[in-house]
Amino acid sequence: MAEHVFEELHFYFRNGDEWTVSHKELADIWISRVTTSYGRINGGRIEEIHPCKSFKVEILPEADHVKSEDINTGSLELGMFGRATKYQDIEKMDLVFDRSDADQTIQIYFPFKQKDPSGLDNAYQSSQVSQKNGHLYVVIDAESTVTDEYPGI
Repeated sequence: MAEHVFEELHFYFRNGDEWTVSHKELADIWISRVTTSYGRINGGRIEEIHPCKSFKVEILPEADHVKSEDINTGSLELGMFGRATKYQDIEKMDLVFDRSDADQTIQIYFPFKQKDPSGLDNAYQSSQVSQKNGHLYVVIDAESTVTDEYPGI
Protein backbone atom coordinates (compact mmCIF):
# COMPACT_ATOMS: atom_id res chain seq x y z
CA MET A 1 0.00 0.00 0.00
CA ALA A 2 1.34 3.43 -0.96
CA GLU A 3 2.09 5.89 1.81
CA HIS A 4 0.08 9.13 1.87
CA VAL A 5 2.34 12.17 1.77
CA PHE A 6 0.57 15.25 3.10
CA GLU A 7 1.09 18.33 0.90
CA GLU A 8 -1.34 21.09 1.88
CA LEU A 9 -4.57 22.27 3.47
CA HIS A 10 -7.08 24.11 1.33
CA PHE A 11 -9.52 26.14 3.45
CA TYR A 12 -12.96 27.23 2.21
CA PHE A 13 -14.71 30.19 3.82
CA ARG A 14 -18.49 30.63 3.88
CA ASN A 15 -18.33 33.77 1.71
CA GLY A 16 -16.52 31.88 -1.08
CA ASP A 17 -12.93 32.86 -0.25
CA GLU A 18 -10.26 30.14 -0.28
CA TRP A 19 -6.79 29.77 1.27
CA THR A 20 -4.08 27.19 0.62
CA VAL A 21 -1.50 26.46 3.34
CA SER A 22 1.39 24.17 2.49
CA HIS A 23 2.79 21.49 4.79
CA LYS A 24 5.92 23.53 5.45
CA GLU A 25 3.81 26.50 6.66
CA LEU A 26 2.22 24.50 9.52
CA ALA A 27 3.63 24.26 13.04
CA ASP A 28 0.85 22.17 14.61
CA ILE A 29 -2.38 20.57 13.44
CA TRP A 30 -4.97 18.37 15.12
CA ILE A 31 -8.13 17.02 13.52
CA SER A 32 -10.25 15.07 15.99
CA ARG A 33 -12.75 12.32 15.23
CA VAL A 34 -13.24 12.51 11.49
CA THR A 35 -16.22 10.36 10.54
CA THR A 36 -17.96 9.40 7.34
CA SER A 37 -21.54 10.55 6.94
CA TYR A 38 -23.96 10.92 4.08
CA GLY A 39 -25.94 14.09 3.63
CA ARG A 40 -27.37 16.75 1.40
CA ILE A 41 -25.76 20.17 1.61
CA ASN A 42 -27.67 23.24 0.41
CA GLY A 43 -30.25 21.12 -1.43
CA GLY A 44 -27.62 19.38 -3.57
CA ARG A 45 -27.30 15.68 -4.17
CA ILE A 46 -26.77 13.25 -1.31
CA GLU A 47 -23.05 12.69 -0.96
CA GLU A 48 -20.40 11.30 1.34
CA ILE A 49 -19.11 13.92 3.76
CA HIS A 50 -16.45 13.87 6.47
CA PRO A 51 -17.33 15.99 9.51
CA CYS A 52 -14.88 16.30 12.39
CA LYS A 53 -15.54 16.89 16.07
CA SER A 54 -12.73 19.37 16.62
CA PHE A 55 -9.94 21.13 14.73
CA LYS A 56 -6.93 23.15 15.82
CA VAL A 57 -4.01 24.50 13.85
CA GLU A 58 -0.94 26.68 14.36
CA ILE A 59 0.13 28.36 11.12
CA LEU A 60 3.53 29.97 10.55
CA PRO A 61 3.78 33.65 9.46
CA GLU A 62 5.00 32.71 5.97
CA ALA A 63 1.47 31.40 5.23
CA ASP A 64 0.00 34.90 5.54
CA HIS A 65 -0.13 35.19 1.77
CA VAL A 66 -3.05 35.96 -0.50
CA LYS A 67 -3.58 34.65 -4.02
CA SER A 68 -5.83 37.13 -5.76
CA GLU A 69 -7.77 34.40 -7.54
CA ASP A 70 -8.74 32.82 -4.20
CA ILE A 71 -10.03 35.82 -2.29
CA ASN A 72 -12.12 38.96 -2.55
CA THR A 73 -10.34 42.31 -2.75
CA GLY A 74 -11.31 43.41 0.79
CA SER A 75 -9.46 40.42 2.19
CA LEU A 76 -6.42 41.21 0.05
CA GLU A 77 -5.84 44.27 2.24
CA LEU A 78 -6.20 42.29 5.50
CA GLY A 79 -3.94 39.37 4.58
CA MET A 80 -5.07 35.86 5.45
CA PHE A 81 -4.19 36.11 9.14
CA GLY A 82 -6.21 39.31 9.42
CA ARG A 83 -9.06 37.72 7.51
CA ALA A 84 -9.08 34.60 9.73
CA THR A 85 -9.16 36.70 12.91
CA LYS A 86 -11.74 39.25 11.72
CA TYR A 87 -14.23 36.67 10.40
CA GLN A 88 -14.99 33.26 11.95
CA ASP A 89 -16.29 31.59 8.80
CA ILE A 90 -14.00 28.71 7.86
CA GLU A 91 -16.53 26.11 6.73
CA LYS A 92 -14.46 23.18 5.51
CA MET A 93 -11.04 22.20 4.22
CA ASP A 94 -9.43 19.81 1.81
CA LEU A 95 -6.67 17.70 3.31
CA VAL A 96 -4.50 17.20 0.22
CA PHE A 97 -2.05 14.32 0.10
CA ASP A 98 -1.18 14.44 -3.60
CA ARG A 99 -2.21 17.41 -5.77
CA SER A 100 -2.07 15.30 -8.94
CA ASP A 101 -4.66 12.78 -7.66
CA ALA A 102 -8.15 13.97 -6.57
CA ASP A 103 -8.69 10.61 -4.83
CA GLN A 104 -5.89 11.60 -2.43
CA THR A 105 -7.91 14.56 -1.09
CA ILE A 106 -10.29 14.34 1.86
CA GLN A 107 -12.78 17.16 2.38
CA ILE A 108 -13.45 17.76 6.07
CA TYR A 109 -16.36 19.81 7.44
CA PHE A 110 -15.94 21.69 10.71
CA PRO A 111 -18.46 21.88 13.56
CA PHE A 112 -20.72 24.88 13.01
CA LYS A 113 -23.16 26.93 15.07
CA GLN A 114 -24.54 30.14 13.64
CA LYS A 115 -23.20 33.12 15.64
CA ASP A 116 -25.71 35.72 14.44
CA PRO A 117 -28.67 36.10 12.04
CA SER A 118 -26.40 36.54 8.97
CA GLY A 119 -25.35 32.90 9.38
CA LEU A 120 -21.78 33.43 8.17
CA ASP A 121 -19.75 33.43 11.39
CA ASN A 122 -19.26 30.27 13.41
CA ALA A 123 -19.69 30.49 17.19
CA TYR A 124 -17.33 27.49 17.51
CA GLN A 125 -14.39 29.15 15.72
CA SER A 126 -11.82 31.28 17.54
CA SER A 127 -8.65 32.69 15.98
CA GLN A 128 -5.73 34.71 17.29
CA VAL A 129 -2.32 35.87 16.07
CA SER A 130 0.36 35.57 18.75
CA GLN A 131 2.21 38.76 19.62
CA LYS A 132 5.14 36.58 20.71
CA ASN A 133 5.86 34.63 17.51
CA GLY A 134 3.46 35.96 14.84
CA HIS A 135 1.80 32.54 14.39
CA LEU A 136 -1.91 32.25 13.65
CA TYR A 137 -3.85 29.91 15.95
CA VAL A 138 -7.30 28.66 14.94
CA VAL A 139 -9.58 26.39 16.98
CA ILE A 140 -12.96 25.16 15.76
CA ASP A 141 -14.56 23.31 18.64
CA ALA A 142 -17.88 23.34 20.51
CA GLU A 143 -16.18 23.15 23.90
CA SER A 144 -12.87 25.03 23.72
CA THR A 145 -11.28 28.16 22.28
CA VAL A 146 -7.85 29.28 21.11
CA THR A 147 -6.93 30.44 24.61
CA ASP A 148 -7.99 27.06 26.07
CA GLU A 149 -5.95 25.05 23.57
CA TYR A 150 -2.94 27.39 23.27
CA PRO A 151 -2.57 29.11 26.67
CA GLY A 152 -0.02 31.88 26.85
CA ILE A 153 0.07 32.73 23.17
